[in-house]
Amino acid sequence: MVTRHLEARGIVDAHVLGAMAKVPREVFVSEPLLEFAYEDAPLPIAAGQTISQPYIVARMIELAEVRPGDTVLEVGAGSGYAAAVMSRIASSVYAIERHEELANLAREREVRLGYDNVEIICGDGTKGWPEAAPFDAIIVSAGGPKVPEALKRQLAIGGRLVIPVGQDVQQRLVRVRRTGEDTFEEEDHGGVAFVPLIGEEGWSAPEQPKAETNIDAEASGFANGLQIPSARADDLRTSLSHVMASAAEPFGDLTELTALAERFAHHRVVLLGEATHGTAEFYDARARITEMLVARHGFNIVAVEADWPDASVYDAFVRGLPRPEVPSGAFTRFPAWMWRNGQVNDFLRRLKAVNETIADPDRRAASMGSMCIASRHRSARCSTIWTTSILKRRASPASAMAALRRSGRTRRAMAGWLFRRAMPNARSPWPTR
Repeated sequence: MVTRHLEARGIVDAHVLGAMAKVPREVFVSEPLLEFAYEDAPLPIAAGQTISQPYIVARMIELAEVRPGDTVLEVGAGSGYAAAVMSRIASSVYAIERHEELANLAREREVRLGYDNVEIICGDGTKGWPEAAPFDAIIVSAGGPKVPEALKRQLAIGGRLVIPVGQDVQQRLVRVRRTGEDTFEEEDHGGVAFVPLIGEEGWSAPEQPKAETNIDAEASGFANGLQIPSARADDLRTSLSHVMASAAEPFGDLTELTALAERFAHHRVVLLGEATHGTAEFYDARARITEMLVARHGFNIVAVEADWPDASVYDAFVRGLPRPEVPSGAFTRFPAWMWRNGQVNDFLRRLKAVNETIADPDRRAASMGSMCIASRHRSARCSTIWTTSILKRRASPASAMAALRRSGRTRRAMAGWLFRRAMPNARSPWPTR
């Protein structure tokens, strides 16, 4: 998790990386979700709230510059995970949680782990905790309409406050630094999406609780969500667009997008869909991601939705092989915007350049016409740049081939070729002719 989800996305603070490595995240998630504990994704917890993805936790702690000897306040303890991480760095951590159920569960977890420098408090976090002030760092895990004055006044001189500010999807992650008795400096660290900060110096509590609406989330646990009127919540609860919006992560350019995609690089199969099918930006994005997987993570099969003659020409080009004999109709089935365009041309040339740096010809990336893919070697990985298939988590070559056979989209000869490449010692379920 630390290497794949944090360092790969730019977290560099040694204190934060060390603390994230020490705290067992599985303690803070429910039994049915244990297998996902170290995925870079938010997970549901009690009271209709969530534990945030590891990257968000690490990013906010890094921005707060938490150091050994610090006294830290967290507003929105949730599961207690972020407080636990900060306790491995700071001397004392005070975490306030609005939901009594969550506060009790978080307190039990800290005790079970032996983290005796964490105190969990049930109350209104927007008021802070004057009894333990001043604080060297304060982290707020929900978006408020403004930075609460009470929290600013409880910062030590030189102290840092990290909080999402704004409404709905217009929130910005702000760091406030107290530079004097009455002076503060603010820095904008990009767009974020958090649930509303409920309290005296935050938003008013919704009429219906989150547990009933599953949309009107309240403040806790680095939960991601949108502030939506309760009256609309039931209609939107199962809306695909809302689910996608609540899970969306901002990025500034293709470099940042590629870094986000690197969290999937440990899988054997990565499928890149076509939600923005046909745009130059989509072509550039999938090309950059695929190039990263091939160059840095050993992926060596790129499967595309194309006729085999077309793909065989691409394959020969990127691997430095002679151009094959192809029917005269090659490159005529699909329109120019799909394959015969500048984005694909640039990508193929970059992929060829990557292949030229790989000494073993058998480890160079190959391109082929198909709707699904499997690894050429059992120990290898594979990638697709064009598919409408559904990603199966931790898909093996055998399960990928089973999906191929069920889909009915791929020629038998092609499926047999892929199977023999992926599992050379196994008996193919497809005839060789």
